[in-house]
Amino acid sequence: MAEDRRPSPAPQDPPLPDARERRAAERLFGERLPLAEHYVAHLASSGIVRGLIGPREVPRLWSRHVLNCAVVEECIPQDARVADVGSGAGLPGLCLALARPDLRITLIEPLERRVQWLDEVVADLGLSNVRVLRARAEQAKEEVGEVDVVTARAVSALVGLVDITLPLLRGTGELLALKGRSAADEVRRAQKKLDRLGARSTEIVTAGQELLEEPTTVVRVRL
Repeated sequence: MAEDRRPSPAPQDPPLPDARERRAAERLFGERLPLAEHYVAHLASSGIVRGLIGPREVPRLWSRHVLNCAVVEECIPQDARVADVGSGAGLPGLCLALARPDLRITLIEPLERRVQWLDEVVADLGLSNVRVLRARAEQAKEEVGEVDVVTARAVSALVGLVDITLPLLRGTGELLALKGRSAADEVRRAQKKLDRLGARSTEIVTAGQELLEEPTTVVRVRL
């Protein structure tokens, strides 16, 4: 097999938020906004070079990624223990950790190169409320420990996602799955499995309606 000699994507300058994004970021991150800006700089540079974010996503890092994830904090109770499944580039886990220092967050990611990047970013930002765990979600139950909330974004369709996330809750708590326009259809397809796994309620909620031009759609499953 021929060696792939394609060059790595070049690092880019971090995008500047527009006026509305700036207001949202100030509201969400408060005095930790400089840390959020530093995180965006990581995404635009090493995140691009190491393949965690596509180069075309750089202009939308604030709107489509960081703010889109951070607004989910309004769905999470105070001092909650959170497991972020398939954390990848820290979306939504690192965004939530920046917005809510009261949360204790475990970033669960199976791929070594992503785990290394997450470790580096967490250390550089000095986030004492975050730990990174290299594992597949379905194998991480004992290592993660007790959690109140599980989050996931762009991991899989809900019908498959519930198999690997709900067991982490150990029978109590909730899953917050960030979804798009397919949310209602995914809930319909997963309903029988949700019933079988003991879901007490499943609802589609929106987060960030007052802050974002396009609020975030979240499927909330309560056990």
